[in-house]
Amino acid sequence: MKIAVLVKQVPSSESVLPINEGQSWINEDPVTFVMNPPDNFALEEALLIKERMGEGEVVVVSMGPNRVQKVIREGLAKGGDRGIHIEEDEPIETDPLLIAKRFAAVLKDENFDLVLTGLQSDDTGMGQTGVLLGEILGMPTATLAIETDIQGETIRLKRELESGWFQWVQFPLPASVSIQSGLNTPRYPSLKGIMGAKKKEIKTVLGSELDASSRSQSIDKVFVSQTSKQTEVIDADVDAAVQRIAEILRSEIKVV
Repeated sequence: MKIAVLVKQVPSSESVLPINEGQSWINEDPVTFVMNPPDNFALEEALLIKERMGEGEVVVVSMGPNRVQKVIREGLAKGGDRGIHIEEDEPIETDPLLIAKRFAAVLKDENFDLVLTGLQSDDTGMGQTGVLLGEILGMPTATLAIETDIQGETIRLKRELESGWFQWVQFPLPASVSIQSGLNTPRYPSLKGIMGAKKKEIKTVLGSELDASSRSQSIDKVFVSQTSKQTEVIDADVDAAVQRIAEILRSEIKVV
């Protein structure tokens, strides 16, 4: 069983996120970066599948500038066998389709049996990469998996739906699956794992040599929304007060 796990490096939830001068993204200088928390669950599930089967290979794959090698090493310290780094220049790529195309260009020749992704990233939160990647590679795709079961050449999944409903699906491998957060309890790297990760291979691929398609979407401006409060005391009889409230809802708050 050969499993690819896509991981992303994102700003820590405890970091202050100053916006850069051009308002195109954040100023990354004071920011602490960590592994995207939802991807942690995907990595743990890949390691558990490998352990249950008693054999296999888990490959940690990430895209971004040189700093993302830190999260690849973290994945290797937890039990991943090797890493692939798609090296991108700044600024961060935010188009899910272009990201999926570049991952597909690297993964297609590896012949993975299973590609796992987290539910979504904590920075842009688009949740599209796993689905798009599966489509590009011609793989069956499922999202919101809360249970996985490899049965020979197929995979059986339990998916979380709305209002407490669940769905069981089964399809042939290879497949692309997005893992729901909370599916498992991600492990911490051991000291032995941390030392061993330093010797594991990380293959670097230049993103500039991959798909050069134009962006299908982009972030034009990043800003902090401004809010204001205003109080109006309506001193009138009931009919006039109701009329004024309706006017405020219709023309100012615009809810009717």
